[in-house]
Amino acid sequence: MAKKIVSDLKVNGKKVLIRVDFNVPMKNGVITDDTRVKAALPTIKYVIDNGGKAIVFSHLGRVKSAEDIAKNDIAPVAVRLEELIGKKVTFVNATKGKELEDAIANMKNGEIVMFQNTRYEDFDVAANKEVKKESKNDAELGKYWASLGDVFVNDAFGTAHRAAASNVGIASNVSETAAGYLLEKEIKFIGGAVDNPVRPYVAILGGSKVSDKIGVIEALLDKADKVLVGGAMMFTFLKALGYDVKASRCEEQEFVDLAANLLKKANGKIVLPVDAVVNKAFEDVPGTAKAIKDFADGDMGLDIGPKTLEVFAKELAGAKTVVWNGPMGVFEMKNYAAGTIGVCELLAKLTAEGASTIIGGGDSAAAAEQLGYASKVSHISTGGGASLEYLEGKTLPGVACVDEK
Repeated sequence: MAKKIVSDLKVNGKKVLIRVDFNVPMKNGVITDDTRVKAALPTIKYVIDNGGKAIVFSHLGRVKSAEDIAKNDIAPVAVRLEELIGKKVTFVNATKGKELEDAIANMKNGEIVMFQNTRYEDFDVAANKEVKKESKNDAELGKYWASLGDVFVNDAFGTAHRAAASNVGIASNVSETAAGYLLEKEIKFIGGAVDNPVRPYVAILGGSKVSDKIGVIEALLDKADKVLVGGAMMFTFLKALGYDVKASRCEEQEFVDLAANLLKKANGKIVLPVDAVVNKAFEDVPGTAKAIKDFADGDMGLDIGPKTLEVFAKELAGAKTVVWNGPMGVFEMKNYAAGTIGVCELLAKLTAEGASTIIGGGDSAAAAEQLGYASKVSHISTGGGASLEYLEGKTLPGVACVDEK
């Protein structure tokens, strides 16, 4: 069954609780990347343009101390939302209580109220201790927040893999729930890749550790036609095949053994690099492309090599669904970004040819954004951990709590 979305709701005159993901990077109270705020605009605009009263809220960072409360004040995000949406946003510096209740009671149709960081409810200032009421889905807190509105819209995929008071807690206590447009896209693209991918279906995995992605690798071996592996995790697989990876980052023997078992189970589905760009030190100076078998003492692989990109291009030719999670090398260093850029270019070409290309959040999403390829793929997920769990085929509480149509 398809999920109900915000446009299925009759919002006119209703108080619409909208859980967004405004967990944006900030430095000294200044937002350094407002992508997540922009991503929430279509849902908020739909509500206010159709006469709803938009009550917007999000977490920001982790709140485990009084210092975290000062550091993770979400007020600057409300200012940025007002600038982007072109309409007044009334910010309430509270997560519950009379000030918040009065602000909501006084709302007119088409207005926006945003309240303070939901994770403030994770720390009891008076007792000076962590209580995790938001993060652990405190029943009373979810019930209280639900009482502030008439209907609930979840548009925060980044927290969908966790049951919290601000998603599952609210949904359990309101008469009607729906997905926002951003969450709808995640369900369509990542959920589609899991449930009914158009084939050939190729997955690309990078990043540093096999141990971080055991579940998703196993799930993809069942679902995908090929799994291309890059990033530092490739060296754990290569060591499992008997290669001496020298000074390259590699996990402990138990994960080398696990990689060996995955390769056996894969029966040829896993495609590994044939070369890498190496250096003797972890620094941004030009490296040397070498075949894996030719690594010398002290060589540290920091990116996939040009011949590997050629192999990957052949494996991706004609693919109709591609999911990518994890960069191919240390893309933050310009001398070791070529592999990640190369994968971006391959995905852009496939997108132009009509393939569904999905970047599963995290560092690979950051790489695509930084390298200028965000608009050249079908979808970039807004949730790293959530997208990985979704790709594993796990039920995400923040998706499950949304009503079916």
